[in-house]
Amino acid sequence: MEYTQLGRTGLKVGRLVLGTMNFGSETDEGAAHKIMDAALDAGVNFFDTANIYGDDNRKGLTEEVLGRWFAQGGGRRDKVVLATKLYGNMTNDGTPWNEQSWPNHDHLSALNIRREVEASLRRLGTDHIDVYQFHHVDRATPWDEIWQAIDVLVTQGKILYAGSSNFAGWHIAQANEAARRRGSLGLVSEQCFYNLAQRTAEMDVIPAAQAYGLGVIPWSPLNQGLLGGALRKEREGGGSRTSVGRSAAGLANPAVRAKVQAYEDLCAAHSMEPGEVALAWLLTRPGVTGPIVGPRTAEHLDSALRALDLHLDAELLAALDAVFPGPGPSPEAFAW
Repeated sequence: MEYTQLGRTGLKVGRLVLGTMNFGSETDEGAAHKIMDAALDAGVNFFDTANIYGDDNRKGLTEEVLGRWFAQGGGRRDKVVLATKLYGNMTNDGTPWNEQSWPNHDHLSALNIRREVEASLRRLGTDHIDVYQFHHVDRATPWDEIWQAIDVLVTQGKILYAGSSNFAGWHIAQANEAARRRGSLGLVSEQCFYNLAQRTAEMDVIPAAQAYGLGVIPWSPLNQGLLGGALRKEREGGGSRTSVGRSAAGLANPAVRAKVQAYEDLCAAHSMEPGEVALAWLLTRPGVTGPIVGPRTAEHLDSALRALDLHLDAELLAALDAVFPGPGPSPEAFAW
């Protein structure tokens, strides 16, 4: 495993991040524990979760699964850089996580930050969270309030670093300038939707992250399966993951379908697996710390690990750019 610094911090993390969103829902607890053991054995030391992961009737379930894995001992907690997130409504009454339920049980008020960090610590069975992330920008809460709450938690030793997810470039600047005025460290990482087929983050999110010293952690590196051999699996009758969400909409579009076919043909010509190529491509991108992979099975983890050893030469990178061209940085992407 290759390790790198997380942004401008001294924290060393592997170039593959284990996403746990499926654990406890699509992947049962026993299988999830085996995947985490295998990841740790392979040197993966950065585990990502969120307070909301589980299901509408059992929000927090995934953190509980991790907590019971940590409780098995063997240095599990000490070896893991643990990241979790808050933002969505945590009322466990069947209300969807992104819909309003009980007031003050979501977003980034000082009250909710205090409540949710304590709840996550209990579920995870740990005394601190290494990287505590804002799952979405809160347009209503002032940054001075957010940083005051975070500074208290850092002083208490309950969190070490703060990160963001799904922020625009100007949100990153706004957050870190507010932190600078307070003498606080500010954001050290940004999780963004970024993959070979969806490159809008290159316009301003990634340049902002680089300018402020944030490590970039792409989520959905396979674009919900679109880049994981979707058309081949469709032909073979194994494309269940591409039947919903972005992939279904994408494959229904003839232009997108043609791009995916060209991509799979290119990978086949180089005797490479599409999903592994998509991960390896992200590892070549400036500013990227490591993509989040969310394996449902041990086989999925093995495939992701193989991507770490995949070399994409300049000719192949140029061919990938021709299939899925990036927008370029702003303002040049839309002006001169």
